[in-house]
Order: sequence, then structure tokens, then C-alpha cells
Amino acid sequence: MEKFVTPQEIEKAVEAIRRQTSHEPRVALVLGSGLSSLADAVEEANILPFQEIPYWPSSTVAGHSGRLVLGKLEEKPVLVMQGRVHYYEGYSMSQITMPIRVMQRLGIDTIMLTNAAGGLNSGYRAGDLMLIRDHINFLGLAGNNPLRGPNDDAIGPRFPDMTSPYDPELRRLAQDVGRADNITLHEGVYAYVAGPSYETPAELRFLITVGADAVGMSTVPSVVVARHSGMRVLGISTITNMATPDPAPGQETTHEEVLEVGKVVVPLLTRMIHGILRRL
Repeated sequence: MEKFVTPQEIEKAVEAIRRQTSHEPRVALVLGSGLSSLADAVEEANILPFQEIPYWPSSTVAGHSGRLVLGKLEEKPVLVMQGRVHYYEGYSMSQITMPIRVMQRLGIDTIMLTNAAGGLNSGYRAGDLMLIRDHINFLGLAGNNPLRGPNDDAIGPRFPDMTSPYDPELRRLAQDVGRADNITLHEGVYAYVAGPSYETPAELRFLITVGADAVGMSTVPSVVVARHSGMRVLGISTITNMATPDPAPGQETTHEEVLEVGKVVVPLLTRMIHGILRRL
């Protein structure tokens, strides 16, 4: 039976976090595979392992530290989520998006999500950054939408509009930072698939045909729930490998490769996030 997170469970998680910190964050950062070290720059940090927060789902994937870090970045009160859980780990859509519901209850109104993604656009290279302009929610289109189930009209509408899931003003801000810091920042469409197996050549050709520039196994359910809650969203993908439909013989994509490229890109992404926070 599918697990739906209850308002009471969300409230218990909120209470547990508030007991452990005096910070009142308005901005949240969600860090993807291999990017957890971005949280090291948080000042006056209060650190909460996911296991200490009631009902909070814990990650089982390498490269996801599994901690909340609350403190200050660029003098802004922030909440940094080191690692996330995925649908392929066996959680329900309601469970993997519970952290977004908790953030909304904590008073957060802006969320920046990062992820590791496979590049589909032939103009991209491993190590590039892609600002997410739009997404294709394959799981949601097939019925596994995180808004499935009871709707709380006090939080958001039953049928939320998704014309602009990624805030245009925040995207312009990110592009300004990229130009000022000489950071190449692509802008494209992110395709969300379930995983954990990587895509077949035929699947990659299909994704390219329907207009995807990158593909990954996270982010989109959180975006849907954040927009349902009225939060502003910015999404940045780290292109950790090129997902080519016609790889060279013996060429395979591995999670270790994703983590290694993630480490290389961390300084670039750190500069980007600091620049965006300064301008907020």
C-alpha cells in the first residue's frame, strides 16, 4: 500500500528541527550526488542527521551525506539538505517530497535544487552546468505524481499550474552570476526518469527526440511539490557524463564516474550559489 505522509508527521519533523536551531531560514539548498561538500561553507551551523528527524526519509545512496545543515551563507539564513532520497530506493512519492513540505512549514519561500545529470545535448560536455528551464516528468505523466492522494487546499490547489516551474527571475539572476563570474551556464530541459538502471540507447534516442537536454533520477517531484506550496524554484544540473545513444565499445556509465565529476564541479557550483545568494 502506498505511503502518504500525514500533516501530523510533517509537524513532528518541523518541531524536531526547531528544537535544534534558532536559525529561521528563508532559502533552502538541496544538494545532489557528489555535491554535499557545498554545505561546508555554512557559518554558525547546526547539523541534524536525517535519522534524528521524525519520519524523515534517509538516503541509501553513496554521495548523499544525509544531514540538514542550518546556518548562514552570504549573511542569508539557509537550510542545506545534504543528500536526498529517490523513488528507486523504495520510498513513495509522498515520502521523497516530505522534506519540501517541512521546508514550507519552516517558512522557506525559495529553494535551489542541484543534481547530477547525464548530458543529452550534443553541445554539452561533462563538467558543464545546466540551468533547468523546464522538465519532462515521465513518472508524473504515467501516474506517479507526488500530488496524488488527498489535497490540502490550505497549502495549494488541487490542480496547480506548471507553466513556469522554474522561476524566471531566479533564472535571470543565475545567468547574471554566470556572466559576471565567467561561468558557462547552459539552459535546458531536464527529463526525470525512475532509475536506478541507466537508460538504454533506444531510450536515450527517445529522450533526445522529445526535447530533453539532460536526464536524471531526482529533483522533479520536489519541484512539483514546491510549486504546489507556492515556493520559488531554481534548478541547476551538473552534467557529470554524456549519455550518448551510440557509446564506444566498452564505454559504460558508472555511479563512481558521476561522483568524481561532481567533485570537480563543486568549486564552480559553489561560486554560482554564493553569487546567487548575494544577489537575492
